[in-house]
Amino acid sequence: MTIGEKVSYIKGLAEGLNVNDKVIDAILDVLTDIADNLAEVDEELDDVASVMTDLEESVADLEDEVYDLDDEDDYDYDEDEDYDELDEMYETTCPSCNNTIRFDYEQAASGGMDCPNCGQHLEFSLEDDDDAE
Repeated sequence: MTIGEKVSYIKGLAEGLNVNDKVIDAILDVLTDIADNLAEVDEELDDVASVMTDLEESVADLEDEVYDLDDEDDYDYDEDEDYDELDEMYETTCPSCNNTIRFDYEQAASGGMDCPNCGQHLEFSLEDDDDAE
């Protein structure tokens, strides 16, 4: 039930009960104005949402034109590039406490970290990992 329908229902109740109070009539008039105003706002929001959807589609089409990326399959991937390295997990063992520590690519790229077990600073390099392969 919409707000307008609820206000109409309350008006019907007031008329059915023969309530002739000026305060109630004034409140019902204000409620009617609010309900009408909200209905207009809802319609305008629907229009804005429609325009936003159209704009999003237009921007996506424009990006495809400008960057010429209609399909991801059109991109020529360099076979030498390792795209999985961002998802890769690394392991090292702390020389102080022998705790095995797992960390992601971002942490590996930073060059070091503190052992979460004993706090000793550990340093490592991705170049060393590539050379080991």
